[in-house]
Amino acid sequence: MANLSEATAAEIVAAIRDKKLTAVSVVQAALDRAERLKDLNAFILLNRDGALAAARRVDAGELTGALAGLPVVVKDNINTADLPTSGGTPALQHARPARNAPSLQKLLDAGAVVIGKTNLHELAFGITSTNFAAFAGAVKNPYDTTRIPGGSSGGTSAAIAARIATCGLGSDTGGSTRVPAALTGTVGLRPSVGNGGAERRYHDDNQVVPISHTRDTVGPMGRTVADVALLDSVITGTSLTSAIPLRGIRLGIPAVFWRGLDRDVEAVCRVACARLSEAGAVLVDVDMPSLFEQNEKVSFVVALHEPIADIPAYLAASGLTGITLADIAAKVASPDVVGAFGAITADAFGAAYDDAIRVQRPALQATYAAYLRDNGLDAILFPTTIASAPVIDATNGSGDMSVNGGEPAQTFGTMIRNTDPASNAGLPGLSLYAGMTPDGLPVGLEIDGPVGSDAKLLGLGLSIEAILGSAPPPKL
Repeated sequence: MANLSEATAAEIVAAIRDKKLTAVSVVQAALDRAERLKDLNAFILLNRDGALAAARRVDAGELTGALAGLPVVVKDNINTADLPTSGGTPALQHARPARNAPSLQKLLDAGAVVIGKTNLHELAFGITSTNFAAFAGAVKNPYDTTRIPGGSSGGTSAAIAARIATCGLGSDTGGSTRVPAALTGTVGLRPSVGNGGAERRYHDDNQVVPISHTRDTVGPMGRTVADVALLDSVITGTSLTSAIPLRGIRLGIPAVFWRGLDRDVEAVCRVACARLSEAGAVLVDVDMPSLFEQNEKVSFVVALHEPIADIPAYLAASGLTGITLADIAAKVASPDVVGAFGAITADAFGAAYDDAIRVQRPALQATYAAYLRDNGLDAILFPTTIASAPVIDATNGSGDMSVNGGEPAQTFGTMIRNTDPASNAGLPGLSLYAGMTPDGLPVGLEIDGPVGSDAKLLGLGLSIEAILGSAPPPKL
């Protein structure tokens, strides 16, 4: 294969299956590149011996499947039985869960090879992936190593953007697959969660270090939409999605998501919209004016109350006896996460939780349902983040940022502004590459749809990517 680093996951698997490449050579190349680019801090742990052993089994015909021999990376809050699952936090650094998370197990059963556990914002409680735990550190954006890759799945996105692996797994609570995808020129899917149960696309209950059972989900990430679609088909056991032509597809353009954008981000996304319109998509300019106000009544209330029960439930289900929520809170290393756990242990939002779950979240869901239904929309289209990647803050881990030279604003709230509402409503969303700013930073465009429209979003994403292209490789 002329250029392995630019091959899709399906192309790599086909080359191994057809004996044009060995799995060992592909996996060794990924491990070598990870080692060469270790200063990105994309990994907490490289699985050298385990990955090469699995690759040898592929080459011997002992390990087969739709992903046989494909190197993948896994965020280090997703349970792995053969490797520690640290959550990027000191109290769990050496934790060994009893079994693999189900979504990961589906990939392994299909022959995927885990080359390492990727770095993340500590306990996934942040959007920068600047981790102060001594064994983790700040993940760097491959397109500019002075900048963040986004988070909390920043290690997975950085490894993919750096062409170490083609795809892998992250997790998403309020934007943690989609924000890093946007900032690193990759693709991230937040699958449907809905109200849980049958509406939930991926079922990993108590097998991922949690924030919120209402909001959390594992999500596939890749260099291209095709990579993400392939992982999704394996995890769900469904047919591989085909491209859906854009002609006649109605995409909502709510002004609320398009206000206050960084000028360069807006310019890239406006050009992208024009190109989609030229391809036949119908852009519907109808706003959702109260959306952010509704979202505020749900977001932090749920995310800072549910860990009180969800973290102990995870520890018990993972067989991690002898570790408590108090132990984890006491050893948190990142200043911004210390603040979050102060609110959790004090149950600062406990009094508002019942209203958030029983009244405010259903109202938010109803707003989305009415918007999509009443306007005859297939999906909603908007910039994933309102700005490109900010500079790493080495003092706090989140800190403040400025958009267009305005007043400094808190980085976490700024960067999840557009991704958070649909997360709270349980909707699926796909972030894909829109273009580059003049200073060489990637910009992401997101499409959200109703619960259960994941395959349709991926099909639309394939067509959008065919028009907008995929990100050029970073200069590393």
